[in-house]
Amino acid sequence: MSTTTRIAAGSPFPTMTWPLAGGGDLTLAGDKGWRLLVVYRGKHCPLCKKYLGTLNDKLQEFEAAGIKVTAVSADPREKAETEVKEEGWRFPVAYDMSLEQMRELGLYISDPRSPQETDRPFAEPATFAINPDGNVQVVDISNAPFSRPDLASMLSGLKFIQEKQYPVRGTKA
Repeated sequence: MSTTTRIAAGSPFPTMTWPLAGGGDLTLAGDKGWRLLVVYRGKHCPLCKKYLGTLNDKLQEFEAAGIKVTAVSADPREKAETEVKEEGWRFPVAYDMSLEQMRELGLYISDPRSPQETDRPFAEPATFAINPDGNVQVVDISNAPFSRPDLASMLSGLKFIQEKQYPVRGTKA
């Protein structure tokens, strides 16, 4: 059985750069303020579409709370750009997450079940809330597409953390 090291709550979010659909790059470690990164499985996943659609619907609420929302997958540029256009997502979407980056974040990785699903290994869902100090405030890593944090609860929780200066929890192994 393989063991993977999960990114620890309270640790600095690693410096990683991904290209963005539509141009430019995403490097969360260099950003300021609160950030929410949603790792999604890719264009082949209907549950990801639904989840990111809900995120898109709540985008103004996250932005009003001072939280910059982004998403990333292992998809190639063509798939990411097509999906952003088809779905009308208004938040930045990065692509080409490498296996090495998935492992560094401690994500669960799956192989495609068929060539029709996708053509490469992909990360299962994860959500990272990164605080203004660049540390992981909240981490949720799943091994299945149907297990993800409720976005209304995530938003409510992050607002509570901001208002009460609530500390990072779960830092003991």
